[in-house]
Amino acid sequence: MDLAGEKRLLQLNEPDEFRLHAYENTKLYKEKTKRWHDKLIQHREFEPGQEVLLFNSRSKRFPGKLKSRWAGPFEVVSVKPHGAVELHDMSSNATFLVNGQRVKYYWGGDIARHKTSLNLADA
Repeated sequence: MDLAGEKRLLQLNEPDEFRLHAYENTKLYKEKTKRWHDKLIQHREFEPGQEVLLFNSRSKRFPGKLKSRWAGPFEVVSVKPHGAVELHDMSSNATFLVNGQRVKYYWGGDIARHKTSLNLADA
């Protein structure tokens, strides 16, 4: 009878142990995922007067295979705390605030904005 009672107590504690192990495994998984995600974030430091390109995340529907989603160049007006960047559009003289993760360095050169076509039947 004593052995049956001990076995029953162990069976009652078993779900609690499983739950504690599940919490611990979940915590370890979240920490590992956060480390992986943080490692992929590219830390960029922008300075006022620098030219940058802005990622256009809105053009998802039929953007065209070879159409670039990067718009610009824009000029950095100021860098706010926590990674926000204030940009100045040189063509319309407007300023706006964007997330710093949507901006990358512009290394110069002209962006070809005209469309060209090539007729492959003439070849």
